[in-house]
Amino acid sequence: MSKVAFIGLGTMGYPMAGHLAKAGHEVTVYNRSAAKAQTWRQEYGGATAPTPAAAAQDKEFVFLCVGNDDDLRQVCLGSTGVFAATARDSVIVDHTTTSATVARELAEQAAHAGFHFIDAPVSGGQAGAQNGKLSVMAGGNEAAFARAEPVIRAFAASVRRLGPAGYGQLTKMVNQICIAGLVQALAEGIHFAKRAGLDVPAVIDVISKGAASSWQMQNRWETMLNDKFDFGFAVDWMRKDLGIAMAEATRNGAQLPVTALVDGYYAEVQKLGGNRWDTSSLIARLE
Repeated sequence: MSKVAFIGLGTMGYPMAGHLAKAGHEVTVYNRSAAKAQTWRQEYGGATAPTPAAAAQDKEFVFLCVGNDDDLRQVCLGSTGVFAATARDSVIVDHTTTSATVARELAEQAAHAGFHFIDAPVSGGQAGAQNGKLSVMAGGNEAAFARAEPVIRAFAASVRRLGPAGYGQLTKMVNQICIAGLVQALAEGIHFAKRAGLDVPAVIDVISKGAASSWQMQNRWETMLNDKFDFGFAVDWMRKDLGIAMAEATRNGAQLPVTALVDGYYAEVQKLGGNRWDTSSLIARLE
């Protein structure tokens, strides 16, 4: 078992840190809201720290799960940031969804300081985090990843290194691009079935056993049909992720016409007041 720190106890980070504690690791947590860190400690044991640097002190692994590029830089850099206290040869594992640019930037700075930075965004949503069944896509030093992988598996069903620094984030962009198109297609399919007078549950039961099936169909069709969007991954965060993917596409020359279209549809959902609705709420703009 290892001494680990976990920075960021949001919807995803809170249960992920909990799985590390339940697996027997010695966990110290930091969260901007100290009250939430105390709640976590009461539930799982372990310890809390007043700053990211204090949490990272003398730890073999430091896990991060914050909001965006700016949040990540804030918790990593500066006098109270993780980088100020990370021991030589320790491994920082970042589960935030960010740009590949910041992942490469921080990996380079970590290497100069004598420790490792792995970008390791996740997929699987709130349920995956709570159930310890996330899919983790990583980029970074191969030897450092090999050390971190057994620890990551405390909350993951799938863990894979895709290449050097930034490749985890690039793979997460592919993930979000694919999800956006799938959710829009499912929304249109359900909407069409309703307007055609079909028995939607019966239709889904049939087509979900064929080529049209997807995780989104298996897990979201019923809540979409019932206009329930109060769970899962929020529209605000999806727009952030799609923005990162489209910015990267501008740099590498990729064409993402459907992604751009669906991002615009999510903007319409935001105008409906759906900023914190689940991403499956795309159907709301059709209804």
